[in-house]
Amino acid sequence: MNKERIFEVLGDWNFWRRKPEIGVIREYYLQKFASALKSDMVLAIVGVRRAGKSTLMRQYAKRLIENDVDKKNTLFVNFEDPRFSGNLSLDLMQGIYETYLEYLKPDTKPYVFLDEVQNIKGWERFVRGLHERKAAKIIISGSSASLLSREFGTVLTGRCLIIDVLPLSFTEFLRFNNLIIEDRVSLLTNKVKIRGLLMDYLEWGGFPDVVLSVNKKEILLRYFEDIILRDVAIRHNIRNIEKLRSLGVYYITNISSPTTYNRVRKFLSLPVDTVERFSSYLMEAYLLFFLKRFSYSLKVQEKSPRKVYSIDNGLRNVVGFRFSEDIGKLAENIVFLELKNRNREVYYFRDNSQKEVDFVIKEGMKVSELIQVVWDVETAEKREVTALLKAMEGFGLKQGIVITEDYETEKAFDDKRINFIPLWKWLLT
Repeated sequence: MNKERIFEVLGDWNFWRRKPEIGVIREYYLQKFASALKSDMVLAIVGVRRAGKSTLMRQYAKRLIENDVDKKNTLFVNFEDPRFSGNLSLDLMQGIYETYLEYLKPDTKPYVFLDEVQNIKGWERFVRGLHERKAAKIIISGSSASLLSREFGTVLTGRCLIIDVLPLSFTEFLRFNNLIIEDRVSLLTNKVKIRGLLMDYLEWGGFPDVVLSVNKKEILLRYFEDIILRDVAIRHNIRNIEKLRSLGVYYITNISSPTTYNRVRKFLSLPVDTVERFSSYLMEAYLLFFLKRFSYSLKVQEKSPRKVYSIDNGLRNVVGFRFSEDIGKLAENIVFLELKNRNREVYYFRDNSQKEVDFVIKEGMKVSELIQVVWDVETAEKREVTALLKAMEGFGLKQGIVITEDYETEKAFDDKRINFIPLWKWLLT
């Protein structure tokens, strides 16, 4: 592409002459970006496609301009713009940067935003060179976790800070629905509306465009296909796409359930090494998460079944098979995603008598919190509370949490106390 054409494309994404759409502000992430960029490191924004990474980058560029950074000192490049297709190369990346310098003539170290950078083979050489010359503040995004494990691990070690972007948290979901909870008074006065929106959140999830659209099912089906085809099959040159798709459907149907590769092998009639490889690809694309069993023995951790969770409830509900008792599993999936959003180190726990606690929170060398998700307290309280109390005894904890549909109280059990708290309130605490 010649420089005039490159500049024309860039002009549609940048704030130099127009005001690109920046959507609903997600302040939580903007503050994280600002904190990370105080260092002299590359900021890497990763996560599932359509979680809002591109919009967040534009929001941060706009925030910089509002804070007196000259427009010409920001560059945003979207490597999924179809006008770049067929030209994606390291030469194009270099040509874009040279065009920017020639046409805009930045007068200070610019902020360079490179969106979906994994589409450029060899992108890391350009980023590393720019960083080593201290020529720019660099913010990159990608939709594959392999950016962390393989590419970052080999060429950007010690040079990058990584921020995971998930679909909307419940607090953000409320904001997207024009409901802002600022204090306890607004929390309690809006209880009925919050509970109603929670049911929408459990059903349709938190992908930003889905939340704002009436065509939710169609969008979610397209997201699933894009993840399977573009982020997994094409990226890893997989020919057996039907088996890959079936594996994805199997996992997101069985959220919150323990599973093993051998069990999946029997179900899908695939070699166990293929199941393991495909599963890692689905995890790299952020479609799934696998939660390890807590144990002080690494051998037990690795050999035990892992519980599977979906990146988004809406995706799970549209693609997976539905059952009448799913509401408890959906609630547990939401709790898992919120714990990830809070950057907690999370496991599940199962003792030798098969009593299970949904979430074990570890801080440093110690277990700090145990959480049980019990949607129907009347039918499940005794079993779930017994398991929780036994685990509390084992870990030396005096407090435990049970997350419920709408049941709220605190109960004493000898020297231990369990706090029963509704899901909606826990999510907003």
